[in-house]
Amino acid sequence: MGCGDLFFSLLITFSAALITYNILISANAPLKQELPGPSSRSSLLVDPIIKMPFGRSSFGKKRLFHTAVTASDSVYNTWQCRVMYYWYKKHKDGPNSEMGGFTRILHSGKPDKFMEEIPTFIAQPLPSGMDQGYIVLNRPWAFVQWLQKADIKEDYILMAEPDHIIVKPIPNLSKDGLGAAFPFFYIEPKKYESVLRKYFPEDKGPITTIDPIGNSPVIVGKESLKKIAPTWMNISLAMKKDPETDKAFGWVLEMYAYAVSSALHGVGNILYKDFMIQTSSYPFSIF
Repeated sequence: MGCGDLFFSLLITFSAALITYNILISANAPLKQELPGPSSRSSLLVDPIIKMPFGRSSFGKKRLFHTAVTASDSVYNTWQCRVMYYWYKKHKDGPNSEMGGFTRILHSGKPDKFMEEIPTFIAQPLPSGMDQGYIVLNRPWAFVQWLQKADIKEDYILMAEPDHIIVKPIPNLSKDGLGAAFPFFYIEPKKYESVLRKYFPEDKGPITTIDPIGNSPVIVGKESLKKIAPTWMNISLAMKKDPETDKAFGWVLEMYAYAVSSALHGVGNILYKDFMIQTSSYPFSIF
């Protein structure tokens, strides 16, 4: 065996071990339906603007959310969606679950052979060249189309991504008009205030109004998302066209665009650090 083959084998073995470890840790950590009380306040990343609501009851009518995943028709994305949908079905009816329907928003513009396996909505991609090689820009445009045309029964949406693996039933952690989101350490509005002020003027409030989130994972009210999505799409395109912004944000540009759009529409977020576990290497992440 050559050095190259040995290195490749070791890399695969290490990656498999890391993924297995994260799945086991996540599966054993309870995702509580009620928001943590004061005794666990120190374990939360509390938003500096919006206070974390406490004392939520786990009783009462379920508030179902619809899980939506955007994807291309690549083999890689397709297999990710198939794996995610498999585990969604495993946990949908579990204890404390408020998981409703599921949709793969396929932004290839045409059906594929997995339409009968995975509930799918066909969205049109951006016009040729508009994404400037950054395929993720199709994501907000796909959400705009889906929200306009689809018959979504649930009042809430969970925006997820194909690389997410659901390891337990998910409750609806949003509350009082606030979304529920995972705080990313690399989304730093204060650090990039001079850039973000192009899209979030000072009269809209302090830069800390922008939460350190992306668009996924986020549970948000359907009507709120209908307002946010077109802004998210337009700001994503504007950011990509601006060389300074594009250089500053790189592959997380569209995440910043969602965070800005949510703030512009006055939709704050409960930052819930136990919403997801992710490895240090993108894109593997786990609910």
